[in-house]
Formats: sequence, structure tokens, C-alpha cells
Amino acid sequence: MTLPQALNLANLLFFAFIANLPLGFLREPSRKYSLRWFIYIHLSIPFIIFIRLAYGFGWDIIPYSVLCAVAGQIVGGSIYRRSRK
Repeated sequence: MTLPQALNLANLLFFAFIANLPLGFLREPSRKYSLRWFIYIHLSIPFIIFIRLAYGFGWDIIPYSVLCAVAGQIVGGSIYRRSRK
């Protein structure tokens, strides 16, 4: 992997994590499996896919971007719970 590819991958994974922080924060008080909960979980996916395709990455990057997105959701939900104590 060249340096520009590595930087593009870092940008993609950083975006996946950072974009899901506020979504996880907003998702936490929502009723589980409601429309709002579903939207907050999936709202960033089209943007992550667009960035992945724009950078020319294949299917092999998807597990890493999903992992970063889930981590952002978890951390965002944790921030919400800590702010309510």
C-alpha cells in the first residue's frame, strides 16, 4: 500500500468513526428498533460507501469501516450515558 492509499484509508476510517459519534449519541435515548433508532444507525452508511468508492477501495475494506462505524456508535452512546449521570 502506498502512502496516499494509506492516508485515504485513514481518512475513510476516521470519517466512519467520527460521523457515528453524534449518531450514537442521538441513538442512545431512542426506543430500540424504532424508525429513529434505525435511521441513526444507518445514516452514515451511504457516505461511507461513497468515500470508499471515491478512493477506489474494494470489498476488503468494508469490515474495517464497519468496525470503525460500530465503535463510533458505541462511544457516542457511552458519551450520552455519561452525560446523563
